[in-house]
Formats: sequence, C-alpha cells, structure tokens
Amino acid sequence: MRICVILWLIVLSQLTACTVIPGMHMSPFSVQSHVEVPITENNKTTLKKLNIKLITAQLILDLEKDFNNRSLGKDNVANHYFDYRIGSKTVKETPMQEPYYQYMVGPRDILTITVWEHPELTIPAGEFRSAEASGTLVGEDGSFYYPYAGIIKAAGRAVEDIRNELVRKLSAFIEMVQLDVRVAGYRSQRVYVVGEVKQPGIQTVKDIPLTVLEAINNAGGVNPEADLRNLTLTRQDKSYSINLLALYEGGDLRQNVLLQHGDVINVPDSMFNKIFVLGDTTVGGAGAGRGRSVMMNKGRMTLAEVLSDAGGLNQDTSDPSRIFVFRSGINKPEIFHLDAKSPDALLLADRFPMQPRDVVYVDRAEGIRWNQIIAQIQPTVSLLSSFGTIQMKPFEDTSTSGTIPCVPGFTCP
Repeated sequence: MRICVILWLIVLSQLTACTVIPGMHMSPFSVQSHVEVPITENNKTTLKKLNIKLITAQLILDLEKDFNNRSLGKDNVANHYFDYRIGSKTVKETPMQEPYYQYMVGPRDILTITVWEHPELTIPAGEFRSAEASGTLVGEDGSFYYPYAGIIKAAGRAVEDIRNELVRKLSAFIEMVQLDVRVAGYRSQRVYVVGEVKQPGIQTVKDIPLTVLEAINNAGGVNPEADLRNLTLTRQDKSYSINLLALYEGGDLRQNVLLQHGDVINVPDSMFNKIFVLGDTTVGGAGAGRGRSVMMNKGRMTLAEVLSDAGGLNQDTSDPSRIFVFRSGINKPEIFHLDAKSPDALLLADRFPMQPRDVVYVDRAEGIRWNQIIAQIQPTVSLLSSFGTIQMKPFEDTSTSGTIPCVPGFTCP
C-alpha cells in the first residue's frame, strides 16, 4: 500500500513539474513568450515579452506588401544583418562615378615612345626585346628622362598630355615632329580581390576600365559559399556595400562600380545566412529529431523549404499544429506560429519568407510526452518493486538501544 502511494506521488510530481519532461516544448495555450527580450523602439531599448503571431493569409499579404521582404529589396534585413553581426559601418550606397574614364600614368609604369624617322631616339622592340624591356620606366617620383626634352613629369597625366609636351620640347631640335606615346606596362595601379572567389589576389588597372563585375570574373568567379548581397568595397577611408545579386538578377548597374587604385573588394561567406531547425523533424533518419542548420540560397527561402530541407515533420512524434518561427531580428524580435495540422496549411508556409538566423521549432505531441514520463518513472517503479520483495532481519544495536527498528518500505519479520 505504501509503495502504491509513493508511485502516485511520483506520477503527480511528473505531471506538475514540466522541467523533468525531456526536451523543449511550448505551452499549448501560450500567447506570449515566457522570457523577456530586448526590443529597440524610438532609439530606446526595453525588455518585453513577445506576442506570438499566428501565420495566416492576412499576415502573408501584409508581409508581401513590403518589398524589403524580398531578397532584392534595398533594405532587406540580410543587407543590414552582415554589418550588424560583424560591427562594420559600410555606406549603403555606391561611390560617385566619374563621368569619363581616362587612364592616368603613374610611378613604375613603362612607356613606349616612338619618334618617326629618328631611330636614334627610339629603342626598337624585337624578337629578343619586348616592349616593356625596351620602354621608358616612370620613376618613383613620377618622372622620366628623355633625350633633348629633359625631365618629363608623367604621374597623374594622360598619355596625350605627355605626348604634347614631348612634341613641344623636341620641336626646338626636330622639324615636323611625329611622336607617339603608349603605355607598354601597367604597373602603378592595383586593386585587391579577396574572400570567397576562386582566385583571390591582385589585379592591375589598365586603360580599359576595371569594374566590380570584371574584377570578380578575372578572379575566376565566386565560390558557392559566397554571400552575393554583401560585398564590401573599401576605398580610402570608407567602405561601401555592393549587392552583386541586385546586379545579376535585378539589373542594377549602379552596383557595377568602376574601380580605382587601392580599392579592396571583399566577397564574404554566407555563414550568417543560416536558419536553424530544431524539434521533431526527420533529420538523420526517421525518429532522429536532431537539429540542423539550413543555408539560405541567395537569401531566398520559405518556411516550407526549410521544413523540407530538414527532412519534413516526424509523423510519429511531432505536433504539426505547433510549428514556431523565432526571429531575433536586429531591433525587433518576433515569434510566429503555424498551425499545420491540416496539410493544406503548408500553402501558407510556402509564402512565408524566412530571414537569416531564424529558428524553426517543431513541437512534440502531448501523447508522446506522456510516454516519455512513463519511460522516466519505469526504472523507479522497478527499483521500488524490487525493494518490496527483500526480506530484512532486525539489526542488533551493539551500543545502547538493542535492535534497530524496521526500515520504512521494507518487509520486516
């Protein structure tokens, strides 16, 4: 009789103490979060409990009205989340473009200067001498020496300006000067392409304008892990955010910035664009229920795609009516609830846009929790039952009081 009472007390304690139930679960009638989270409103951060929003057709329509929920939206959260996570301060605009591009000669460039009908002033290139080897090197001070013309300042000037000055100075010694100036070796201006490209490294700026798209292509293209929406262009003391996806798929030519000497293009990886799936899904096999992360493809993914990539719902243990999306957000966290007990509710899931770092949780069915409770207390029941069959004899008290009374819960003669 005493054992039965103990067993009922254990069962009641299990039913009333949720913390002893294995795993995580949401209260069936929750309309708010159990914990307070920081929310920024009007530049002020406060702690509040979040209201749980039911995913309905009206909610989907409200989300689709905001174009920034699309992957190409200018203020899509993924375009700001990268800076938020790493703490950078990129300018969400492209730098000003020059109306006309012309290559300017710089130090270490090699010029080929040809004076027609005056071979003594022209060192010819041939089979054993390339144009670079026979050319005129611009010194570190940006100037070079040329016979009869003296020291010519070349840095920061176009080849047309250099040619005009040479013609003017040589005209004092040669009649009807016919002279040509070309850049044989482009060595003064460089840009750097780093990050998730196949061939990162240094690229030279030549007379043909070098743009972001050409620099990426010269580097062999991007890797599959690249985040095309958050390229960083560092120029002097500023960093600009380049959305290469908007250029590829949206035709936004403003993103194809003309590069200058010293520019650094960084193509980041997409590790910040993960979505986490927890709860009763079939990842790793039926009944596994192990969590995993899903990578967003080009910043586009719906709730239905996430559940599908996670292996779908576990039909034996999950509660489809209790699918939750926890969104930390940058300033405004949110919780969404999808009731997919009827399979056609997944039509709403296919229209619900996900964001980076969302957490999808599939709750466990109530009946399964009851089985878990029984499985927990089964060893205790077996242990107490075994104690009830043990025969114990009284012990003699060798000190003062004779025999030790029977131990409660055991059968004593």
